[in-house]
Amino acid sequence: MRYVVAFFRFWWDFIVGDDWRVAASIIAGLALTAVVAGSDAAAWWVMPVAVVLALFASLRRAVRSA
Repeated sequence: MRYVVAFFRFWWDFIVGDDWRVAASIIAGLALTAVVAGSDAAAWWVMPVAVVLALFASLRRAVRSA
């Protein structure tokens, strides 16, 4: 059981890391990509935009706190 808990703790720390908002925004970007792809539109642009927006928001929060 200890190995299972360690496995999930690793993945939680790897995915969420220091800022849960970045992980949540990427998950939202993946969901939006699925919605756009389901509507038969070009969905290739959604994830790059989501990553840039998540990076911008993360850097803005870091600069404000520093």
